[in-house]
Amino acid sequence: MQIIRQTTEFHIEEKTAAAIGKFDGIHKGHEKLLEKIMMQKEKGLKTVIFTFDPLPAILFGQTQIKELTTRQEKEEIFERMGVDILIEFPLTESTASMSPENFIEEILVQKMNTAYVAAGTDLSFGYKGKGDAALLKNLSGKFNFCVEIIEKVCHNKREISSSYIREEIERGNMENAAALIGNAYSISGIVEHGNQLGRTLSMPTVNLLPDERKLLPPYGVYFSRINMDGKFYCGVTNIGSKPTVSNENRPGVETYIFGFEEEIYDKKITVYLDHYRRPEKKFAGIEQLRAQLMEDKKAGRDYYFNK
Repeated sequence: MQIIRQTTEFHIEEKTAAAIGKFDGIHKGHEKLLEKIMMQKEKGLKTVIFTFDPLPAILFGQTQIKELTTRQEKEEIFERMGVDILIEFPLTESTASMSPENFIEEILVQKMNTAYVAAGTDLSFGYKGKGDAALLKNLSGKFNFCVEIIEKVCHNKREISSSYIREEIERGNMENAAALIGNAYSISGIVEHGNQLGRTLSMPTVNLLPDERKLLPPYGVYFSRINMDGKFYCGVTNIGSKPTVSNENRPGVETYIFGFEEEIYDKKITVYLDHYRRPEKKFAGIEQLRAQLMEDKKAGRDYYFNK
């Protein structure tokens, strides 16, 4: 997959089928858009995802907003799907002030050579987001490209959106989040050296430091699945600052993997959070912590293997 980033100066020679959006938390609604452009491959079009970096909310002052899907996670998802080109368009005060009409002519037509666009009903682009699906449709004839407007996907009579997913994750409703995303919410990273405390507690763990921009669910214990080199394992994950044994402020992701004892430092893994078991708490001492961890371990084993 070709990635075009940190530049507004590019040109795609081949005719393209494009999907435009923030793609924060790639969910079932996004899947419909992506399926539509992937179908255009059969007509000889290159598939293109056009997204912004940073997210518009960050540029316009919502600095505390956390991402459901980090840039690296998006890149990996799109590459697995077989997308040909990913454009991470630099969003600045200058590019954000472009009129919707100029965006269509200069970006979609001249730079992206667009022949087909799939867009959601809530599409917005150009200065102050004044461009919408209707404008895109109205100008498609003038610039000779096709537009397909994709209706929203709903769950429990509510439109699936990044905001909806964010609400569920922040509440620890991991099963509901998975229903919206189409898979369990995940955190990816490189396995780092920890303090080895888990070994003394009969629960050796693999440790990740998540991207600081990544949205984390409530601190606590989760039943999880771990993808390592394309193979899945089951485990128990703690997200948080380990208040019983540490004074660190930055949260970590520690996972005990059932039946796994290999050293995997510096290996890339993805942890899928299936179920929120309990909140993080500070115990009176190591023995009380050990007893709780044994209960968590047994509950996790029952969850995955004794249903």
